[in-house]
Amino acid sequence: MSCNLNIVLAGFGGQGVLFAGKLIAYAGLIEDREVSWLPSYGPEMRGGTANCSVCLSDDPIGSPLVLAPNALVAMNQPSLDKFEHSVAEGGVVVADSTLILNIPEIPGVKMCAIPATALAEEAGFKKLANIIMAGKLYAETHFCEEETLWKAMEKCVPASKAAMLEMNKKALQIGMNA
Repeated sequence: MSCNLNIVLAGFGGQGVLFAGKLIAYAGLIEDREVSWLPSYGPEMRGGTANCSVCLSDDPIGSPLVLAPNALVAMNQPSLDKFEHSVAEGGVVVADSTLILNIPEIPGVKMCAIPATALAEEAGFKKLANIIMAGKLYAETHFCEEETLWKAMEKCVPASKAAMLEMNKKALQIGMNA
């Protein structure tokens, strides 16, 4: 599979955007691709803004900084407002329509709005909207082989939270089907 993606995942601290980014980066590592994962968050962490840049490439990555993403995952309105104008033409935006009320049309960019937070709460996975969003991003971009995605999830969920693995896998599937 050849697919070079420059992704920005953004939301409030505590929404799990860094973890979702780590999942995507791990998938790239498992497939032996060039990968960078660059977290960025305000000093207040929970409740403040958090985002991370993930680059997946078949070629060496010049900079881990993503200024013109071809994929954006926005978990809240301030994040969408901040990054929507930087998405490259031909790119995709996955937005959580539970928390984002003003979803614009961006010429040349595919907009995928899903109510990830509502879907997570409905399924009893209160804190897994981030994984539902990662599943939707996967469905739109196929950033790795599907089998790799499941292996990456097993790598990312620590042994101390093994009970969360099945819930995370179900959340991914919800996103993939959304």
